[in-house]
Amino acid sequence: MNDLVKKTVIGFIRLIIGLGIMLFAPAWTFDYWQAWIYLLIFGISVALIYVYLYKSDSKLLERRINRTEKKKSQKWIQFFIYILYICLFILSSLDHRFFWSNVPFSVVIAGDILVSFGYFIIFVVLKENTYASATIELTPEHKVISTGVYAFVRHPLYLGAVVLLLGTPLALGSWWGLLIFFLITYAIKVRLLDEEKFLSQDLSGYNEYCQKTRYRLIPFIW
Repeated sequence: MNDLVKKTVIGFIRLIIGLGIMLFAPAWTFDYWQAWIYLLIFGISVALIYVYLYKSDSKLLERRINRTEKKKSQKWIQFFIYILYICLFILSSLDHRFFWSNVPFSVVIAGDILVSFGYFIIFVVLKENTYASATIELTPEHKVISTGVYAFVRHPLYLGAVVLLLGTPLALGSWWGLLIFFLITYAIKVRLLDEEKFLSQDLSGYNEYCQKTRYRLIPFIW
């Protein structure tokens, strides 16, 4: 087993264990079918993306595993997004434990569909853009990607994240979790704008791309 496979497998196991703890510990029960379905969707989606990247773009997989930001501003933004991400699961789990929400079955399934669709968008983006690392950085061979989903919005990876984050509290049967979703969305907006500033200064052709592709995150809206 080479180092990349070992790091990927260990990272995946840690993700599953960490998510499981965030879902079931605050709920104080394993009798939480919404969480089990969510964990299954998460595990399958992430595993399929990892396998694809390992076979087709191992360099991108390595960049995705490395999540250490270099810019100080992005380190702080990344930190707050991680904290809010954890809070999203904990609040949704507590919601289940104390019966704060009464989310219909159809809404839970809609949430699962949104989560799955969000991961599908992320997969399409990673397939299209070999430079889509988990951190804001430029490689020597970096170039502007303007094809596929990038022809519609400038940050489709964040769009996929927003879609799956919107679906997460619904899939977990929590209305209150939507409060955290809005906070994370705002943090993503701040990260996105900071990233655009960086790319416009350091990536050749990015300003021209911005003029051609007007929308940052949501087609026909923003």
